[in-house]
Amino acid sequence: MEKGKVFLVGAGPGDIGLITVKGLDAIKQADVILYDRLANPKLLEFAPNKCELVYGGKLPERHFMRQENINDFLVEKALQGKIVVRLKGGDPGVFGRVGEEAEALAQHQIPYEIVPGITSGIAAPLYAGIPVTHREHAESFAVVTAHDKSKDGKPNLDWESLARGVDTIAFYMGVGNLPFICENLIRNGKPSTTPVILIQWGTFGRQKTLQGTLADISAKVLEAKFSNPSIILVGEVISIREKISWFEKKPLHGRQILLARTGTSPSVLAKELMALGADVIEFPKWKKTPLPIDVLKAAAFEKILFASPESVEEFFTAVLEQQLDIRTIKADFYGASIKTIKALNSRGFKAHLAELPGDYLVVGDDSILIKGYENVMVTGKKEIDQQFMPIFKRMLGEAALNTMVFPSSAAVEPFIKALSECGISAAELLKDLQVISMGKQTLDAVEAVGLRSDGMPEQATKEALINYLEGRQ
Repeated sequence: MEKGKVFLVGAGPGDIGLITVKGLDAIKQADVILYDRLANPKLLEFAPNKCELVYGGKLPERHFMRQENINDFLVEKALQGKIVVRLKGGDPGVFGRVGEEAEALAQHQIPYEIVPGITSGIAAPLYAGIPVTHREHAESFAVVTAHDKSKDGKPNLDWESLARGVDTIAFYMGVGNLPFICENLIRNGKPSTTPVILIQWGTFGRQKTLQGTLADISAKVLEAKFSNPSIILVGEVISIREKISWFEKKPLHGRQILLARTGTSPSVLAKELMALGADVIEFPKWKKTPLPIDVLKAAAFEKILFASPESVEEFFTAVLEQQLDIRTIKADFYGASIKTIKALNSRGFKAHLAELPGDYLVVGDDSILIKGYENVMVTGKKEIDQQFMPIFKRMLGEAALNTMVFPSSAAVEPFIKALSECGISAAELLKDLQVISMGKQTLDAVEAVGLRSDGMPEQATKEALINYLEGRQ
């Protein structure tokens, strides 16, 4: 059997927009992805449907896979002829143990590529408004491990060189050793008044910062119960943060949103919410298996209802493939949602919002919407992607949700059912969240299943939702 290939990929610091083009290309062709805790799980949604997703995360108190097991896994899968992606948070060459993994692959003569990523020691400070170098404040920069493999985990460093010879120091994952770090820097010549900042979950919408000096930051961390994953930055350049801080000023920064999902395509709404500073977890994750359709059937109907934006794409792709003259279809087009109508409009067709029930030919996947209709054109089999269920549960464990958004009435029941499959009660999960329903139909659907809804934007549009979240309604 021909050997496969391994890509050792840096996922970047958290914001999914910070992965490299080459890294994303590797994900899109992967047969297997072994990912760690600090790689944003949303990147896994770019993988092919049949890709095997394996968690190899490491927590301070436990490892799901030890390094030797990770090395063996990469070799085993590559020897099976598969394209394997080892997805690591940040840059694989900065405390990512990529050297050990590459050595194991080289030993077995397995082809591999190392794809650099943006390291959190640079990205997290920038998202906190701090460049690690500056002509007036910092001409040197160092990245330093804040723990090592010794029994007590305290790094054996050249403290005098760090204290006297480096302007800006980024310590990785060192909250537990912070008093030890501060004591050694002060003892070796760093002024106790030197600014220090901790940046937790840097570049995520839930990014938090805590600022102090070498003299008082340890006490502040204990009081605030600040924890990893955090970058500890030390240096005078921190002083310019007040002038150029930008990320934490985004209007939705601090919003941690759970968004009920109905489609298989990337959500435009989720993307816009994240661009405004929010963290967004979409649930559930759907996958679709395409089915062959006979578009000639559509010519016999006066009304065609498209169940989703994806169904519009699938229908017109089939029209082109089967070389059907679209003028033979005389029907009026209808959409089950505003998004679906916009998908039809983008193809040059006027469409109306459907009034249900009605005498339609319904085009869509085998979802709830088309059940109960006599005339249907099933474009695909849509089902929850079970591989993402444990991923979702881990994302919930890392997040501190404060907002729930139901974008449509069709999203309500599948969301509750999927939560139940995860062993999670919807009422319990949402009890302390602000629950927002987009539109009167959605509000009714939420209340019909016994859930509380705290409010509704004036219109069922993403613009109205954003205004609502920003407090402008």
